[in-house]
Amino acid sequence: MACGCTKKKATKKAVKKKVVKKAAKKKVVAKKKVVKKKK
Repeated sequence: MACGCTKKKATKKAVKKKVVKKAAKKKVVAKKKVVKKKK
């Protein structure tokens, strides 16, 4: 992500999408963990 500003805008968007997907997966995992803790 640090070198994202030196890349083209097209690749920047692709990287952003990947990061968003990773973040979404992490959120889902976190939610599952919370649910397990509550039970």
